[in-house]
Amino acid sequence: MELTDEEWRERLSPEAYRVLREAGTERPGSGSLLYENRAGTYVCGACGAELFDGGTKFDSGCGWPSFYEAKPRSVKMLVDETHGMTRTEVRCANCGSHLGHVFPDAPQTPTGNRFCMNSVALGFNATAGSLND
Repeated sequence: MELTDEEWRERLSPEAYRVLREAGTERPGSGSLLYENRAGTYVCGACGAELFDGGTKFDSGCGWPSFYEAKPRSVKMLVDETHGMTRTEVRCANCGSHLGHVFPDAPQTPTGNRFCMNSVALGFNATAGSLND
């Protein structure tokens, strides 16, 4: 999915544009999806592509929604050497939007990974009839 910069600006809120298209980060603890615990699917906040199953979300205590596994072929990972460190950036495979970073520091999960995502970079689709609604 390719849109012009102007089309992205029209489609996204200023904060979503800053995070998704300019690789910004929202303040820790401020995201609307941090405490979302219903069954469902997390999607890209820019294009709506499915990214994470709700069952892979866990409380890492980092201040951002965390997942231990992305849906197959839903994300691409890039080396990020900004801010004087080397990290692995996570982008939507469909539209290339910045979602957050992944860290190999979650031994309590099946994969050992912590996909640390910005809430504003995600959307959430609850599963119909979720018991935790």
